[in-house]
Amino acid sequence: MYLELLISAVNAEPDKLIETMKIECPAVLVNQCGRVSITVLERESGAVRVFDSDERGVGKSRNKALSEARGDILLFADEDIVYDPGFAERVIDEFAAHPEADGLFFNVRVCEERRTYWNEDYSRVHIWNGGRYPAYSIALRKSAVDRAAGKGKPLRFSELFGGGAKYSCGEDSLFIRDCLGAGLKLYRTPTEIGEEIPRPSTWFKGYDEKYFFDRGVLYHFLYGILAYPMGVRYILAKRSVMCKEIPWKQAIGIIRKGIAEGKKIENQK
Repeated sequence: MYLELLISAVNAEPDKLIETMKIECPAVLVNQCGRVSITVLERESGAVRVFDSDERGVGKSRNKALSEARGDILLFADEDIVYDPGFAERVIDEFAAHPEADGLFFNVRVCEERRTYWNEDYSRVHIWNGGRYPAYSIALRKSAVDRAAGKGKPLRFSELFGGGAKYSCGEDSLFIRDCLGAGLKLYRTPTEIGEEIPRPSTWFKGYDEKYFFDRGVLYHFLYGILAYPMGVRYILAKRSVMCKEIPWKQAIGIIRKGIAEGKKIENQK
């Protein structure tokens, strides 16, 4: 087995980024930088294939990386992750120790206010507990990705959501849902592999109207007929934090409008 990192970046200097991230395995780097070119950077730890792109959107860059992937194990990465020494070997060892796993969610250290998960044990991940994981925690066996495609369920990130897309976050939650829907067996592991370096968010501008509207659009695609009750549950559970500027009843109304927008988008397909 060998590990390949799938990196999504914007306007990066590839040589500098590789050193900053402390990459120690082969990688695919999709760099959204306004031009189109392909470069191969030969390194002792493995070649980094750089695909410069004039497109925008994290979903598009992750899908491009997936389409170019060759590794046995594929680990998604963002440009603000710095990996621990020996991370590649730990990822491979964890997959070798768990042949039942098609995919593993690894621990990446983040600042407290951005933390959405922390794995304390090795356990199965299901639809009801998979939505809190960011893409950079996910590693998949390429054989499982290929198997899903062979069944007519190609695994791709939504290009409607995420940084650079029309609607803000959620592409990772939709991808995890699709992995589970395609029959992949996913597990969480307490193994740590790196740390996120804080930087300004590319999409979060506060709990404003766009935030709640985009959440409604996402919930339609994520939960279907359960979108509205899940939206209400979300607001009520977090209203003390999220509803300081927009009252919680108004926020629910905005989410409802977003759900309607999601239905409209789906009906136009």
